[in-house]
Amino acid sequence: MTRSEYDDFCGSLAHSTHVIQWGDSSVWKIGGKVYAIAGWSPSRDLAVTFKCSPASFDILKDQPGLRPAPYLASRGLLWIQRIDEETMSDTALKDYLRQSRLLAAMTLPRKKRAELGIG
Repeated sequence: MTRSEYDDFCGSLAHSTHVIQWGDSSVWKIGGKVYAIAGWSPSRDLAVTFKCSPASFDILKDQPGLRPAPYLASRGLLWIQRIDEETMSDTALKDYLRQSRLLAAMTLPRKKRAELGIG
């Protein structure tokens, strides 16, 4: 996935907002809550970082091409970073990004979720 494809996909998700922060990272949010970050990669491949459930984190953290997200996971947060496509396809990544968006949305106050039309 290229950065442009990543931005296009995240931009297609309802109520998503985009900022460039933390250097040149492409950060996507819902209701002000971060759900996806692209950047922070030592390689030429686009590194994509996303929030995940405890079960997904346990499964993904040791898979080739994936790792606990630097800075975030070390602080106890359940975030995974895909550093290449070895075990996670772009299609699967999109599914995880959708789920990350939902996980972030569910941490919003009830009033904000109602404003965004999120149950």
